[in-house]
Amino acid sequence: MRVLILGGTGDAAELAAKVATIQGLEAITSLAGRTREPSVPLGDLRVGGFGGVAGLASYLRVMQIDLLVDATHPFATQISFNAADAATEVGVPRLMLIRRPWEKASSDRWIEVDSIATAAASVANQAQRVFLTVGRQELATFAHLEEIWFLMRMIDRPSDDALVPPGVILCDRGPFTLNNERQILIHNKIDTIVSKNSGGDATKAKIIAARELGVNVVMVNRPAIPPGEQVTDVDGALAWLFDKLHD
Repeated sequence: MRVLILGGTGDAAELAAKVATIQGLEAITSLAGRTREPSVPLGDLRVGGFGGVAGLASYLRVMQIDLLVDATHPFATQISFNAADAATEVGVPRLMLIRRPWEKASSDRWIEVDSIATAAASVANQAQRVFLTVGRQELATFAHLEEIWFLMRMIDRPSDDALVPPGVILCDRGPFTLNNERQILIHNKIDTIVSKNSGGDATKAKIIAARELGVNVVMVNRPAIPPGEQVTDVDGALAWLFDKLHD
């Protein structure tokens, strides 16, 4: 059976590696291509968009895909809705692998918001030194906040003509250790973190460090996702694939 994994996350790469060891299953991982030097998973790989629902449905047919696992980032909602529609159109079973969101502890100093724009409004006139960890595509939303200094962490640098808020760009890729995140907050005198609620362990250390140091966190809640079968970890996805393989 041939499974298409919509990837771009550590969970997707781990799933592809484990599927590669299962007799009777063949995985193709698809990456959106937004990261210039992505971590390459095991197995077959394709990079780039599909061209909407119609393009993805066509790919499922042409490549004779039997199963579809959507293991994209929790905030990559457009591809998730496209996958739901395309899988329904073609009649391919679909699973969403969505890691659990982080949960606020009693000692956390979170402000929960529903959009990047609201996050920017939340730090205006409230913060002085912000650790911005929402990715390079969201930088322009904060560019007008000239009174705030930003430490902006992302995998790839923004383009030369991108709108960027004042501060320093830090290019790095998780997973990050607690000591690393603690030192970043202390050394840069950070008073506020802005983060998407991505969940998972790779970037959770900054949340723990903020809790320890009493740093505010503006947490962007996840957007809505399409209905369908869901699991929260790689083992759950493997169990689903085994069930389909032995149906």
